[in-house]
Amino acid sequence: MNKEVIFSMNTAFRGEYIIHGYSYGKGEKAACIVGAMRGNEYQQLYICSLLAKKLGELETQGDIASGKEILLIPTLNYGSMNAKKTKWISDDSDINRSFPGNPKGPATSRIAAALLNRVKNYSYGIQFASFYLEGRSIPHVRMMVTGNESTSLANLFGMPYVITGMNRAFDTVTLNYNWQKKGAQAFSVYSSTTDTIDDESAHMAVSAVLRFLTRMGIIKYDCHGGFISTTLKESELVSVKADEAGFFRKLVGINQEVKRGQLLAEIVNPVDGTVKAEIIAPTDGITFFVQDAPMVFQNVVIYKIIRRMHQ
Repeated sequence: MNKEVIFSMNTAFRGEYIIHGYSYGKGEKAACIVGAMRGNEYQQLYICSLLAKKLGELETQGDIASGKEILLIPTLNYGSMNAKKTKWISDDSDINRSFPGNPKGPATSRIAAALLNRVKNYSYGIQFASFYLEGRSIPHVRMMVTGNESTSLANLFGMPYVITGMNRAFDTVTLNYNWQKKGAQAFSVYSSTTDTIDDESAHMAVSAVLRFLTRMGIIKYDCHGGFISTTLKESELVSVKADEAGFFRKLVGINQEVKRGQLLAEIVNPVDGTVKAEIIAPTDGITFFVQDAPMVFQNVVIYKIIRRMHQ
């Protein structure tokens, strides 16, 4: 394992800020893996720590393929993590909304520029991303539709689902989008949680990456086959919103089969304890995402459901 500096800068109160990368094997730039970009992405950093341990063991055993290099960058924003903030401490900017970056711009833009410059020549890019809604979701791989995407490659992770999404305005300033524009096959791997540790789904994410690297001939690793992935368009997920604000009493969790008309949750008046609203399933399907906040606001998305194919 070789440790290198990806980016460094002097800060006013915390001294030198350094982002490190860890490479395994030598030769062709085969795969790059990026972890936490935000200060609340504890699960994503935890996954990287598990993966680093495993890659180190594989390198020691001689199981990194000859002439192949894997680069792992566990975190870009440990400063915000230490301060218990989600975004960059000084200006509340988001590194994953700063690509392709500017070497002479503000801090997050400089970090984005340095990262993209270092990782742009890797054949495969993998990011441990956090779901854009707060809650729990089924582990999955997401690819943006840029014209360069390959769902057949995404299936090789063996995750339960592969989600493809059309580009929204902010997607053009994310790592995944810019990675693909530089010619890499880029994948966002999503675990069940973000700001809490879920050991089961963390190990699932590690296994998925090791499975992909094995199938691409980058490492030698004896892994089980994983799932036969179901490919879905992001637009096919049915959003269920809260009719009222109040305490969120969840009755159905993620990855549960539901029937149209089934009671999914209740919104409870936080003052008198009465039920203000019942949340009813609008379709037959499987719950893909569930809100996990104790209290919800009116019109926020609290469930996403994979609609049954025949409907």
